Amino acid sequence: MSASPDSQPADASLVSAHFHRVRRAKVRLRGGAPPPPREVARRPAHVARMLALAHHVELAIERGLVASAADVAGQLGFTRARVTHLLDLQLLAPDIQEEVLFLEAVDGAEPLSERGLRAVAHAGTWEAQRERWRELKASF
Repeated sequence: MSASPDSQPADASLVSAHFHRVRRAKVRLRGGAPPPPREVARRPAHVARMLALAHHVELAIERGLVASAADVAGQLGFTRARVTHLLDLQLLAPDIQEEVLFLEAVDGAEPLSERGLRAVAHAGTWEAQRERWRELKASF
């Protein structure tokens, strides 16, 4: 197997790559004080960012910066269905929207999915939405 790639016939398919071996060291614990606890990473939840984007898109349409949701989809590289999903979040009752905007993801763990929130938005009246929201909030 010491033949070089140049000595192979032209019709042979050959993949050449360089490989290296990684040696893993054993972990040894040192004596002394334990390291300080890692700070919890907090950021706005994904659903909060998507709701904010929905408001931004709606404002752009109202101001005439874009002609329609279809134009927004083309500019953002989304499908029209995805933009519709985003805009559907605005169907939520105002108090639910406020709570959603203050949700945080802690260490990357999202409190709820966007699909679950859209189910609340499609519940019908604001009272029905509030009831489903209370049920959903109890799960996180």
